[in-house]
Amino acid sequence: MRRRQQPPLQKRHGLDPARIRMPEDGTWVTIRDFLVDEVPRISATRIDEMLDAGAIVDMAGPVAPDAPYAPGKAVWFHRDLPVETVVPFDISIVHRDETLLVIDKPHFLPTIPRGGHILQTALVRLREDLDLPQLVPAHRLDRVTAGLVLFVVEPSLRGAYQTLFQDRKVLKVYEAIAPYDPTLRFPRTVRSRIMKEKNTFEAHEVDGEPNAETFIELVEHRSGRGRYRLHPTTGRTHQLRLHMNSLGLPIIGDDLYPVASGRAVDDYTEPLQLLAATLEFTDPITGTTRRFESRRRLKLEIQWRDVPGVADAGRG
Repeated sequence: MRRRQQPPLQKRHGLDPARIRMPEDGTWVTIRDFLVDEVPRISATRIDEMLDAGAIVDMAGPVAPDAPYAPGKAVWFHRDLPVETVVPFDISIVHRDETLLVIDKPHFLPTIPRGGHILQTALVRLREDLDLPQLVPAHRLDRVTAGLVLFVVEPSLRGAYQTLFQDRKVLKVYEAIAPYDPTLRFPRTVRSRIMKEKNTFEAHEVDGEPNAETFIELVEHRSGRGRYRLHPTTGRTHQLRLHMNSLGLPIIGDDLYPVASGRAVDDYTEPLQLLAATLEFTDPITGTTRRFESRRRLKLEIQWRDVPGVADAGRG
């Protein structure tokens, strides 16, 4: 197996530099011309500034502004960081050893860099704060969902743990607060086909063979709201939010379903009442059972507990 070249630039903010390979059959005169054409997200003016500053490099060092095109070779550079609003919530560590790191992610913090979220992500924060530059996630949680996320400290073992999630060998339990409908019977299983188009925020339930399944229990209810325990068998995009919405019970604080609210990305006033509460699996390396539980509680559940009296228990 051919080993990939090690980048000539060090990580910055816990992130690897971008690597751009030049095609063998390219006809550009200079590397600058190639970058202007093939990296449209960066303006020609900015590329010129980066070349002048020596910020674009190849294996020999900084690339000159007039360096000739080099078929089959690669260049590296660090992308400019977006302007980000600080997410003012801390990450809690649930478990840490030489192999795994399990965190309790707060609402509103993305798991990994994407789009306009780079530094304000769990991965980048953890790499820097814990001095773990090779840390990688085994799975992800939506930005607006709180709870447990599993990271792998030793990157050579990432595949083994990712495969657990891909093969549905991880028991995942979520908690949610949503409206209560006395006409609906629980527990129940919801199945549907979920599709999400690239470059869109919302996913949709469509006709066809189901590819998503969730087992839903009603734990308790009061004042027109219920606390639910959700057991996803599959892991489609926004599956739990869509399945609760399909029952006419959209999760409290959901800014996409049933209707996109257009809420500002830095509006932290109404967190989605969805929590990844439990992760359990057989460790693929040691063969032992691993079980982790979130220490977080949903905002509305806390309010319930602070009110005198006992919430109404019920199965619907």
